[in-house]
Amino acid sequence: SRTCELSLCTIGRLQKNLFLNWYYNNYILVKETNYNLLEKQVSSLIEDESNLIAILSNVSALLNDSIDQINWVGFYLIENEALILGPFQGHPACVHIAIGKGVCGTAVSEEQTQLVDDVNAFPGHIACDANSKSEIVVPLRKNNQIIGVLDIDAPITSRFTDVDKNGLEQIVARIEKQIS
Repeated sequence: SRTCELSLCTIGRLQKNLFLNWYYNNYILVKETNYNLLEKQVSSLIEDESNLIAILSNVSALLNDSIDQINWVGFYLIENEALILGPFQGHPACVHIAIGKGVCGTAVSEEQTQLVDDVNAFPGHIACDANSKSEIVVPLRKNNQIIGVLDIDAPITSRFTDVDKNGLEQIVARIEKQIS
């Protein structure tokens, strides 16, 4: 009967809506970043600038506007054998990080990018923001010496991929070229 068909349609719609709600709550879709375009934008933004703080400020703002599903992006700079908070976008952050401690300090001590799927599983993680679930940190060099790091946090686990790693390393390389 027609009444029965309407009930089945209603049940079908309810099941579909329940499934979609479950799916979006459990599998957050992340828009892929166009790193080729982003590198060109960074180049254009910093090409005539020599001031490190101005460069890092604008790059952190551009990355914050361009990368999906992140909750913090910024730079830490080495001063007096520690990482000191530099230009950033996001909630207030830890000001001092010892080299070798946390994800940022480990990136410096190991002299390589750190891609962490679950920060809570990272030994010695420093929780500056309890909402951060994954992180990527790329060392920043001048004259072959690490002078700081680019740090990006995300509110979801496994946010960053090798595509992000390669793209962000290229952006940092562009910054390095500008400041050398």
